[in-house]
Amino acid sequence: MSIAAYFASLNLLKLVKNLPGGVSQGIIWGIMALGIYITFRLLDVADLTVDGSFTTGGAVTVMLILGGWPAWAALLAALCAGLLAGMVTGLLHTKLGIPAILAGILTQFSLYSINLRIMGMSANKAVSVDKYHLLLSSRHIPAAILTGALIALALISLFYWYFGTEQGSALRATGNNPAMSRALGINIDNMKVLGLSLSNGIVALSGGLLAQYQGFADINMGRGAIVIGLAAVIIGEVIGHAILGKRMNFYGTLTFTAIGGVIYYLVIVVVLWLRLNSNDLKLFTAVVVALFLAVPYLRAQKTSSFAKLRRKGG
Repeated sequence: MSIAAYFASLNLLKLVKNLPGGVSQGIIWGIMALGIYITFRLLDVADLTVDGSFTTGGAVTVMLILGGWPAWAALLAALCAGLLAGMVTGLLHTKLGIPAILAGILTQFSLYSINLRIMGMSANKAVSVDKYHLLLSSRHIPAAILTGALIALALISLFYWYFGTEQGSALRATGNNPAMSRALGINIDNMKVLGLSLSNGIVALSGGLLAQYQGFADINMGRGAIVIGLAAVIIGEVIGHAILGKRMNFYGTLTFTAIGGVIYYLVIVVVLWLRLNSNDLKLFTAVVVALFLAVPYLRAQKTSSFAKLRRKGG
């Protein structure tokens, strides 16, 4: 088939119909990216707990809804479960001296068994929007977009306020300069535990939202979540700086982090619409993350004084 015939065979109407669904799921992944932003950017810690805590949030939410809890209360319980998971990683790192990346791997590894036990040793559990009142569902996409956007906006505003407080500023300082923070009397171990807990709490919250949206929790639903979250963070930062430049403040950074999740998922919708092999999505995601990670470095190299001198010398 020629290239012209291939593009002619694509159904543009199908793409347009799938875009709202991509936006609704992208908002959920954007909320998860807000959690990853705390560890990746503010604490400068590589935390792999999120692949497990995302599933924990979904499992706790579905099981509690099946047990008769209202959806909002189940989400709060998922948030608390994520806080505990992050706290375990933080304690392994700070109290036992285990490197952060290994502490995250250990917690993620153990969460697989814990998540199975939460779901009654079943690999997946379904929760129907026909029988239970869910906060959002793929059957009602406009309402799901509105609900997800309101939750994301509330979290962004809450983070903007919190990280401007004394404790929030101490947490940011810990990631920026641990030695100076310690010299100023900040307990950096406590700040790391707090940051890891907050991060995984938000990740678990997004896992609970996704479980409601898709109508089930699966033991593998968090696999690769860290890469998707990093993609959202990087895409949001690059696009935010391209649009706002030096006017990009902390509130704008958080907002574009959430928007990065939407952009990422819309790209996935387009890739699937192009009928590319879905098994290549993880490879595609890795390439996208690598490209966006390279953009700030290449831009800095291009504008550095040494690069300008080299060009002049040439």
